[in-house]
Amino acid sequence: MSSTPAPLDTSPPIHRMQPGDEFNPSLFTRSIPVQAARIDALKTTTITRSDAMKGFMLDIPKMKPVAFDPENDSKRILLLRVPPTDELPSHVKEYLLANSDGIFTYPVSLDYSYWTADEILQAVLPPELLDESPTSFTTTGHIAHMNLRDEYLPWRHLIGKVILEKHKNIRTVVNKLDTIDTQFRFFKMEVLAGNPDFIVEMSESNCRFRFDFSQVYWNSRLHAEHGRLVDSFKATDVVADVFAGVGPFAIPAAKKGCAVYGNDLNPSSAKYMQSNADDNKVASRMQISCRDGREFIRSVAHESWHKPFPAIVGPLKTPRQIEKMLRHQRNARERAEKEANSNTEASKNPTEQSALLPEPEHAQPPPPPRRKVDHFVMNLPGTALEFLDAFRGCLASIKDEPDFEREYAEMPLVHCHCFTREVEENAKADIRQRAEMALGGKIGDDATYHFVRSVAPNKDMWCITFALPRDVALADPSSA
Repeated sequence: MSSTPAPLDTSPPIHRMQPGDEFNPSLFTRSIPVQAARIDALKTTTITRSDAMKGFMLDIPKMKPVAFDPENDSKRILLLRVPPTDELPSHVKEYLLANSDGIFTYPVSLDYSYWTADEILQAVLPPELLDESPTSFTTTGHIAHMNLRDEYLPWRHLIGKVILEKHKNIRTVVNKLDTIDTQFRFFKMEVLAGNPDFIVEMSESNCRFRFDFSQVYWNSRLHAEHGRLVDSFKATDVVADVFAGVGPFAIPAAKKGCAVYGNDLNPSSAKYMQSNADDNKVASRMQISCRDGREFIRSVAHESWHKPFPAIVGPLKTPRQIEKMLRHQRNARERAEKEANSNTEASKNPTEQSALLPEPEHAQPPPPPRRKVDHFVMNLPGTALEFLDAFRGCLASIKDEPDFEREYAEMPLVHCHCFTREVEENAKADIRQRAEMALGGKIGDDATYHFVRSVAPNKDMWCITFALPRDVALADPSSA
């Protein structure tokens, strides 16, 4: 035989199934005979590291080349990647005969637990469906979210069962249906396997999120985009999130220190965004609403001006730091009270007591509140561009307010996600043209375009960021 033995065939047995057939995991067992040698346990390391054994020990996933000998604790069984029908090279055979109790045939047993979901489905689905095994899914908490093509739907429950059994962190497998909630824009889904439990918990950007996946929109593949945009905000900024969902942009931004107006038309999204704000201890820096996106865009700058968030004073503190600071202040007050009560001599001599008092500090004027909206986030790529018409006149109601020109010397940035079927420079031109058409004004040349991800063949998600044109924001709203 050649110096390197051929790979062993470890594929599962074939059991083609029809839709509706009961799946039986016990059918998937296989015994693969290999050559083996019984060696002294104390010599295991020396033998396995020898030059003679290089390339000849068993080398298959999830299986070790050395097994315990059930008949003798002082022995081990060295498994080779050579079937009994093949002849061992002379140097390997001579080495083993000199360093073992002999060469024999050993059955390597594989069962259902050994093979991956892809390998099992390749063994059960019809041959015409084997070009692409339907095992890809997105994980949201304990839920595996699949998007099966039509040809796989008759086998969807079988596929779901295999996915569930092969991934121990998954408790529920669902398939996205073609229908979408037209008002709140979350996909409806069918449970394929596991418990119909849609309440999930996620961790992202050092924040915890909890929500009902069947009632709100969440896309785990956008975690990098969430982080990218939040990283561009300053802690002192005011952020208006038009389609905030359960808060993947809003909650991390508030945790950073931003004042956040989070809005979503879906009552379930607004409810979970509020609970997530509470759980992450950022509710004091958030105002959550459940309104139409256009209404929100037209009114949020006015609300921020007349009911602003307070400014950040000093370094931003975590809830634990705030608790520690309050505890120190409380302890200091208690010590001061004890000293005042015990210092009777000082109380008899007012002149001496006043001499011990520290000089009063000059009061610093408090920093102004955060009136200006610095960022608008519009993460609804299917239709967000269409909502740009709502920015026409969005600042008109406050343009005559004192300090308006100073506060809005720089216009807010708009971060609008969208889809396009164009590529590279054509994509940017397509996005700009559609944005300007909806906006009713020209976007500055300093606008930036960020490719987010491909969502389908010839369909990409982008984010255009531009300064809101002043003439658009100050226009007469009735001209929209």
